[in-house]
Amino acid sequence: MASDMNSRKSLADFRHDALQETSSTNSVCLERARAGDPGNLWVTAERQTGGRGRRGRPWVSEAGNLYASLLLIDPAPMDRLGSLPLAVALAVHQAVRGVLPLAAEPVEIKWPNDILIGRKKTCGILIEGEALPDGRYALVIGIGINIAVMPDNPMYPVTCLRQQGSMVSPEELFAHLYAAMSEALDVWSRGKGVREITARWREFACGIGEKITVNLPDRSILGHFSGIDDNGLLMLETEDGRIMPIAAGDVFFR
Repeated sequence: MASDMNSRKSLADFRHDALQETSSTNSVCLERARAGDPGNLWVTAERQTGGRGRRGRPWVSEAGNLYASLLLIDPAPMDRLGSLPLAVALAVHQAVRGVLPLAAEPVEIKWPNDILIGRKKTCGILIEGEALPDGRYALVIGIGINIAVMPDNPMYPVTCLRQQGSMVSPEELFAHLYAAMSEALDVWSRGKGVREITARWREFACGIGEKITVNLPDRSILGHFSGIDDNGLLMLETEDGRIMPIAAGDVFFR
């Protein structure tokens, strides 16, 4: 793995490949990694024909939105990767806030990395990883942001940037994201900056103290959202008063 001495990121460290159409920008990044790409590669597409969300859900990818994936190779020791989604969420939050009018509804982060505008989802983030045959580890951060088009989603209220008064283009929004992600990864510093990341994340957190339902693969748990710990785990105060740390799950406000 790369040395922690090489953890600092700058804009010049990243490359960008802009595609017109592809099945999935995440899939393209993984293919490039298998072919030996050194990482720090952004792939964007005007349209995806096979976009996917968490847990294999399809992600509608019509033209007019931003579809971007970032390939990282050996981004951190495996035991530090759990906090990466929080750093990614901060970057996307900064990019979205930067293109909205001042009078727009609040932009918040729903644990771990959903970006909400006025409590409506405007972004999907899918992080995938794969061990490569040569011993490297490829990690891909896939980001879809609703700019002009929004999918019907029975699970969450949704919105898009056009509805919020922004006339930003996908290219302009990507420029904001490109810069914000470089900064966030620099602060995250291969996981060593987790305390700074979690402190910044709490500033924009949605629903701390509120009643939530957390859907796990095998059950649903009710309780209050007590915040996150210094490693980014959700702290759920259950109905019997216990604090339960949760590493992964779908959160719904009640």
